[in-house]
Amino acid sequence: MSGDPSVQPQNQPLVAGERESSVNDGVTTGNGLAHLGALVTEQIDPRRRQLEALSTIELAAAMNDADAEVPRAVQAALPAVVAAIDAAVPRLERGGRLIYVGAGTSGRLAVLDAAECPPTFRTDPEQVQAVIAGGDSAIRNAAEGAEDDFEAGAAALRERRVGPDDVVVGLSASGRTPYVLGAVAAATAAGALTAGIMCNRDVALAHAVQHPIEVVVGPEVLTGSTRLKAGTAQKLVLNMMSTIIMVRLGKTYGSLMVDLKATNEKLVGRAQRIVSTITGVEETVAAQALQGAGGEVKTAVVMIAKSLPADAARALVERAGGHLDAVL
Repeated sequence: MSGDPSVQPQNQPLVAGERESSVNDGVTTGNGLAHLGALVTEQIDPRRRQLEALSTIELAAAMNDADAEVPRAVQAALPAVVAAIDAAVPRLERGGRLIYVGAGTSGRLAVLDAAECPPTFRTDPEQVQAVIAGGDSAIRNAAEGAEDDFEAGAAALRERRVGPDDVVVGLSASGRTPYVLGAVAAATAAGALTAGIMCNRDVALAHAVQHPIEVVVGPEVLTGSTRLKAGTAQKLVLNMMSTIIMVRLGKTYGSLMVDLKATNEKLVGRAQRIVSTITGVEETVAAQALQGAGGEVKTAVVMIAKSLPADAARALVERAGGHLDAVL
């Protein structure tokens, strides 16, 4: 599915291909968005109507049982996840960016995944980034009203000068968040690849992106609290997308994080163990190589494996596009 390449005006987030109503949306409002109460994420779970009557262990068991449903929902969405990843990788190989956009819980999850990429994969902070409705202050202080501003979402993407090599992933549990729809519309207009992660079927976001990822987890234990199952589902998909993309970009060797940024004692020790594991040398030797390589795991590995100085080892890695397996 693809969206209208033109950015829609504020409070009119209809996109090309969106129907006035759909099987699972229920009644739509005047602006084309599904009536919130009709969404499956807003429904009451009949198994859990009287939470206050349950004991603490019963409440914990109920939440645990509900959480167990999430991986099955993600599994059902795997073909869509794979299609989005395979379309994204060539763009990032050309220097494009992975940009997440969300509001509320979805936005905070986006910020979390983006923030973890530099230390885990030594990415430039610009390569994987997150845009949250309400700005950085919304990470700690709820700015829930910001999600209703379609034009603000579009403006946030235009400010980042999104282009054809960029990948924009909109996150919205409801699939109807105006801020996210605005961002996706601007990304589409700029020729970027677009994907969306939502927890309802056939909603506005699914019609606005090229790669809709519908992870339908059903009603929440606490009705409408999509920080629960829906949030877990979005986090799982984000983990999958960023990790697999980085594997394809050569940020790993086997299951090892060979591009990690060793910025604390734990990560320094991990880097030494990785170099030792790959090359078979003692960790003291690995530590010396890492020091000579400026903390770069790949460079240290090649220094040892090829008996090369740091500059020559680094050049080999760069010529291989960062893929350590190609060098070794």
